[in-house]
Amino acid sequence: MEKLIKPRSHFPAPWTLKGEGIIMVYNFKKDWLEKNGLWRLGPSEVYMGGLGFVMLVNYHESPVGPYKELLIIPGKYNPHKRQSISHIFVDSENSTENGRYNWGIPKETVPMIWQTEGDLDTIGIGSEGDPILYCEIKTKNIPFPATTRLLPIRLHQVLGGKTFLTDPNGSGWAKLAKIEKMNIDADRFPDISQLKPLLCFKVNPFTMHFPLSQIHEHQE
Repeated sequence: MEKLIKPRSHFPAPWTLKGEGIIMVYNFKKDWLEKNGLWRLGPSEVYMGGLGFVMLVNYHESPVGPYKELLIIPGKYNPHKRQSISHIFVDSENSTENGRYNWGIPKETVPMIWQTEGDLDTIGIGSEGDPILYCEIKTKNIPFPATTRLLPIRLHQVLGGKTFLTDPNGSGWAKLAKIEKMNIDADRFPDISQLKPLLCFKVNPFTMHFPLSQIHEHQE
């Protein structure tokens, strides 16, 4: 079992983060979840449904400085009826170490690019010669308020012999968006490239709060 080690530069919760993000909302089907190993995340964690999210985030401000992020939340899982982040990449080792230690989020560190020209965001996850995900997202014009009160996130993460329960919250201004291009290495991230999201929008700017987790030690 992996042991969680306190980061050399520890920034304890709570965190407040600011930046921009692209959120894709899905209703994942059972055959796709099974194909991508997401139907069951652990011995007792079985998919129960609910909306799934893929998020691309460009944090301009955080306790560990600016960083970028890609993650997927497939939906809710029994028996805890909470969501779990199954895959997540960031481009900051400080974010990786603190995210794993503070909230049990299974972050991995890879290089990323995020370029914006007008209403087009071009995002690359992984090295240029070995990309995990590449996408081009075009944003539309009319802004509207967005908040996690409408799409709440209640996380249940298991890492290093501990269970972490975390209820982040955030708000910002959003615009509808469209995926113009998407390429994925399906060996390293669930392949959403052939799926049509129920909704895609860009939130800019936003503020996100990650509170302290409720942490439960597992009995040996």
